[in-house]
Amino acid sequence: MEELRVVARYVAETAEDVLDVFEGTRPDDLRPRAAIAAAWEFVGGASRSKLQRVTSLDAHRAAAAAGTETARLAAQAAGDAASAAYLHPIAKGHQVGHILRAAANAARIAEINDGPAARDSTLRRARQRATPVLIDVLCRYPPAPSGRSPVAQLMATLDEALRAPSR
Repeated sequence: MEELRVVARYVAETAEDVLDVFEGTRPDDLRPRAAIAAAWEFVGGASRSKLQRVTSLDAHRAAAAAGTETARLAAQAAGDAASAAYLHPIAKGHQVGHILRAAANAARIAEINDGPAARDSTLRRARQRATPVLIDVLCRYPPAPSGRSPVAQLMATLDEALRAPSR
């Protein structure tokens, strides 16, 4: 459970960094903020509960209705923060998304808004934020699946960097 809290903290910190992107587009939609709050409750010691599941789904619904790519990515990151409490122990590559997709989304948002240097800076910050426990959990799963979307490519780049021995 403590390892899940480390993962949830990593994802929640990342989602918080981009929450304003969503709220700038949809200020009256509180679903992503509620998902991040639910993640922090779990990180703070609360049991996993229906709260994380419901707010995660709600944030992903907010992402679907976001209206812009950056707002969609930010809301999706918030949903991922709440769902991180339920990372599945079966070692499937798609589980890596529950650990790293929010950071990849943040990097994509930075790239869209401010270009490649901002993307690279965001990825660097995501690598620095990763604790040894998070990396240990990540390494129990196969590498992130490759994909064509920019977020999938960024997630694979981050995954590879975190697994590198010299990190």
